[in-house]
Amino acid sequence: MESKGIQFMMLLIILDLFFHPSLLTIHGQISQINFSHQETYIVHVQEPKNTKLLSSEGRLNWYKSFLPWTTLDSGESRMVYAYHTAITGFAARLTRDEVKVMETKEGFIHATPDRTLHLHTTHINDFLGLNHGTCFRRDTSLGKGLIIGMLDTGVLPNHPSFKDDGLPHPPTKWKGHCDFKPATCNNKLIGARSFKNGGKDLPFDVEGHGTHTASIAAGGFVKDAQVLGNAKGTASGVAPNAHLAIYKVCHSTSCRSSDVLAGIDQAMADGVDVISISFGQRAVPFYDDAVAIGALAAVEKGIIVSTSAGNTGPAKGTVENDAPWMITAGASTTDRSIRATVKLGNGEELLGESAYHPVGFTSIFLPIIYPGANGGSRAKACSDGSLNRMNIRGMVVLCHNTGTNSSVEKGIVVQKAGGIAMILINDEHQQMTTRAAAHILPAAHVSYSDGRKILAYIRRKTINPTATISFGGTLYGVSSAPSVASFSSRGPSSVNEGVLKPDIVAPGVNILAAWPSPVGPISLESPPNSTTTPPSFNIVSGTSLASPLIAGVATLLRIAHPDWSPAAVKSAIMTTADVLDRDGVPITDETLHSTDFYSVGAGHVNPARANDPGLVYDLSGDDYIAYLCGLGYTDRQVSAVARRRVNCAGIDAINAEELNYPSASVMMGSNTEKTITRTVMNVGEAESVYTVQIKTPDGVEVSVYPEKLSFSEMNQSLTFSLYFSSGDVGARRGSVSEGHLRWVSNKHIVRSPISVTFT
Repeated sequence: MESKGIQFMMLLIILDLFFHPSLLTIHGQISQINFSHQETYIVHVQEPKNTKLLSSEGRLNWYKSFLPWTTLDSGESRMVYAYHTAITGFAARLTRDEVKVMETKEGFIHATPDRTLHLHTTHINDFLGLNHGTCFRRDTSLGKGLIIGMLDTGVLPNHPSFKDDGLPHPPTKWKGHCDFKPATCNNKLIGARSFKNGGKDLPFDVEGHGTHTASIAAGGFVKDAQVLGNAKGTASGVAPNAHLAIYKVCHSTSCRSSDVLAGIDQAMADGVDVISISFGQRAVPFYDDAVAIGALAAVEKGIIVSTSAGNTGPAKGTVENDAPWMITAGASTTDRSIRATVKLGNGEELLGESAYHPVGFTSIFLPIIYPGANGGSRAKACSDGSLNRMNIRGMVVLCHNTGTNSSVEKGIVVQKAGGIAMILINDEHQQMTTRAAAHILPAAHVSYSDGRKILAYIRRKTINPTATISFGGTLYGVSSAPSVASFSSRGPSSVNEGVLKPDIVAPGVNILAAWPSPVGPISLESPPNSTTTPPSFNIVSGTSLASPLIAGVATLLRIAHPDWSPAAVKSAIMTTADVLDRDGVPITDETLHSTDFYSVGAGHVNPARANDPGLVYDLSGDDYIAYLCGLGYTDRQVSAVARRRVNCAGIDAINAEELNYPSASVMMGSNTEKTITRTVMNVGEAESVYTVQIKTPDGVEVSVYPEKLSFSEMNQSLTFSLYFSSGDVGARRGSVSEGHLRWVSNKHIVRSPISVTFT
């Protein structure tokens, strides 16, 4: 009886192993696996020696050989993506224990869990000097013939910004296709794909973000562009004749890094010239950053990659997308204000902004109420449900520009609770940066200082506070412009302090561009039809909008200079950037004080000057590999980023300070001497002479040798050295000092920021 019991128990164990293989021997190892903790991992592997002989199916089977089983208990495939160009590797559903077993297999390099990235969310061209008739725009045919790949939330394909009137067929190198109905794509919108956890989906934009960014980069000319029925003139993207390829990698407001890598992988295979990315997450080492890895693959193929810096400013060390091979763009204001003036019952008038200008809104003063008077954070932010128990009917409601809900969502909460109008006030860190959002009720967004005045007025016990809002239309020539937006993320990079980030700032506040109609999310099942619904535009703010703008500028530069590398294009944009605003004073931030390099980078983009920079700082893929080795990464970690086997012992590694970047960032202790070198290439006049000018950062001495660079031909490269020396750092320890280097000829000024951190 005892023997039969043992046999029965053994049978149960065998059956349990058969149906629930949580204890299996794999290559001689016991794997104890808990399938309830499966998640998607991006796995990097070494290229096999015979990989050129592998078909797509053969490559897929090779990737599958790294998996314990090809399917899950549910029958679902483990494989999410098999990558072909961006990396050598795949994305698969695995547990941590399964990854540990995989690490022992020959050819394995690195695995990292999937990350969730977040979206960084007319008059621009005039402000940037890119009018239709300017030489730069005219000579580059407005981007004709080049392809911009947009990685975002998809697109509304029938929006008039994406008509193809007068555009040629895409170039013969184009290998992509359109997942919309055959008649939907055209010579403007030449391709559209969607990537979602390895599955299929239509690339319709149900958020608006992707439609907006695509039209900023390359939207066509649309007359009488409107926001909530208000005509705002002609809208167009920076490169309105360029082709657009759409890769929907973001769903709702988040983007999975495995989907993003699949989008980059496809964009490279399709033949795009420029990639724009308007999302990110906190900085991590590059071997765990799928965007950085995919971007390096693209750059090595000659594709320019523009990214947004993030919207978590003004705190230091918040910049995202900080790899040196990408262009990292922060957000600035323009000289346009869409005026909404708050009038208080005491006669005071305070200037604010709003994109919604209602016709015939009452000029009668109404009671004003402050829901946050008792200190509740949700009531201060006018969060959903926070006003339900308050009597605000018929009142002007004061809300803080904080919390997880957007300014438009705050207005919806106020309206549902019976409020007639809303005043949105900044918190202290936001200072003077205001936005003209497409509100659903009369509203005005005012600065921190003006918000304090309103609060002081409300808190007077002897009066019944009242207010109203008057709408003054759109004003141009407003000072100070450009200025850096409060939300624009700041450097230094938390993983790479030797390279200054962001690189550049570009308009990202109150940007009017295409939007699904009506303003707001659309239905995937029934997308708007432009023949029955009027085209809509929206005004949005965020570094999300600076990235496609830079992508558009890079497209024009690529046409003007087809032989320039992505690094040369970035150098041209950085060394010609504006450091003064339109009033001729140093560019300010949200506090109206002068900016530092961690907020403004090299300065504000000046496209026309970037077209003729004189000199450029160039970089190759090998330079980036040497830099990665200098970061102290292991060979496997560098190999994951490089997508090929790398032995750092056989490479002349360089530290971040020595990377041939258009800016310089050095760390100096007490009584320290340091030398860094840079190489510049002549892209101006064949025979030209440049003389050095130095604004020395406080606390150090800087000299340059040679002090003069004499070029005799185009594309000639010359090298110079910068010598730094410091005395006793003392009280400067932990601080940052700034200066700049300028190479000056009779025609060009080539400027590079210099940042010194005292340790």
